[in-house]
Amino acid sequence: MDLFEKCYKYTAADELRSQDLFPYFRELQSRQDVEVIMEGKRRIMLGSNNYLGLTTNPEIMAAAEAVLKQYGTGCSGSRLLNGTLVLHLEFEKEMAEFLRKDDVVTFSTGFQSNLGIISALVGLNDYVICDRENHASIYDGCKLSYGKMLRYRHSDMADLEAQLKKVPDNCGCLIVTDGVFSMGGDIANLPDIVTLAKKYGARVMVDDAHALGILGEGGRGSASHFGLEKEIDVYMGTFSKSLASLGGYMAAEAKVCDYVRCNSRPYIFSASTPPVCIAVATASLRHLKAHPEIVDRLQSISQYARDGLKARNVKIIEAKTPIIPIYTYDPIVTLKAQKELYERGVYVNATLPPACAPGECLLRCSLMATHTEALIDEAVETIADVLSHYELHA
Repeated sequence: MDLFEKCYKYTAADELRSQDLFPYFRELQSRQDVEVIMEGKRRIMLGSNNYLGLTTNPEIMAAAEAVLKQYGTGCSGSRLLNGTLVLHLEFEKEMAEFLRKDDVVTFSTGFQSNLGIISALVGLNDYVICDRENHASIYDGCKLSYGKMLRYRHSDMADLEAQLKKVPDNCGCLIVTDGVFSMGGDIANLPDIVTLAKKYGARVMVDDAHALGILGEGGRGSASHFGLEKEIDVYMGTFSKSLASLGGYMAAEAKVCDYVRCNSRPYIFSASTPPVCIAVATASLRHLKAHPEIVDRLQSISQYARDGLKARNVKIIEAKTPIIPIYTYDPIVTLKAQKELYERGVYVNATLPPACAPGECLLRCSLMATHTEALIDEAVETIADVLSHYELHA
C-alpha cells in the first residue's frame, strides 16, 4: 500500500474550503496587537494568547533589537554543547526567583517543554495520570515516555483517585494537569489534586502556559493563586503567551532540573532558544515584575467583556481568566458564525473536535491587558448580533 494513500483520501479540509468555511491559516499583515490587519482588513483581535499585550511594548522591542546586534540571529547548537548563552542563564535565574523554585530549565518551544519534561521524568514502570482536557503536548509527552498513561475525567477528583488506586506501590507516579485549561478557561482544582497526590505518594506537574501573568501574586500562576507554590513539584510554562516570545521552561528543585538537563532527549538534541527570543522573554518577565498592576488590568478587562456578553444574553463558560468560550455546539454553526464575525471585523477562534468534545463546539475569545473598553464594546455588540442569527443566546 502507498504510504501517501491516507493523504490522497483526506478530504475534510477541501470540503470546508468548498463551502468557504475553512477557518485556518489566515494571513496576518501587521503586528500582533488588539487591532490587526488580516487579509487586507482591520479586525479586532480576540483570538490571541498575547495576554499582557507585550508583543508591541517599545521597551521590550528595544531589548530585542539590542540583543540581535550583540548576539546575532541564532545559537546553532544545543544547550548541552555550544548553545548556552549568558542570556539563558540570566533568564533561568530570574524566573526561578520569580516562581520561588530552586532552578529553571528552558526549552526551545512550549510544546517541546512538555515533551522534554514528561518523557525524562516518567520512565519504564512509572505512571503518568492526566486530566482528559490537558493540552495535546502533554499527551504527546506521555506517549514519548516509557511509562503507562492513565486519564481522569475533567476536574473529577473522584475519578482521579480511582486512577491513583491503580498505581502499584512500587511504581513512581506523576499527576499532570493544565493550571488553566486552554479551551474552557477554567482553573484546575489544585488543592484537591495536591491532597490526593500526598495521600498516594504521587508528584504533581502543572502546565501554567495559560496561567503565568494571569493568576496569582504578581502573575506567578495557578499554584500562587491557591497558595500552593511549595506543594507543586514541577511547573511548566511557555514564552509564547504572556512573555511575548517563543520558548518554554520547567521550574523545579535543583536535582530534578539537573536530571532533566542530562536526560531529556528533546532538550539535548534541539538547538537552544535564539538570543532574541530569550531576551524578549527576560524583558517581558522584568516588565511583569515591575508592573504587577498589568495583571489586575487583564482581570478587569476580561470581566468587562464577560459582563458585556452576558448582558446581551450570549452564553459563555464562566471562568476567572482571559479565556472566554462561547457555546456554539455544532461544527457548521460554529464555522459559519466565526466566518461572519471575521467578515464583520472581529477575529475569534473556532474550537472544533478534537480540541473539544463532539457537540460542544465553541468560539474561543481571549483578552489582552491592552484591550480598551471601547474595542470590547464594539466586539461584544458584533458577537451578540451575529449569534442572534443562529439562536445561540442564553
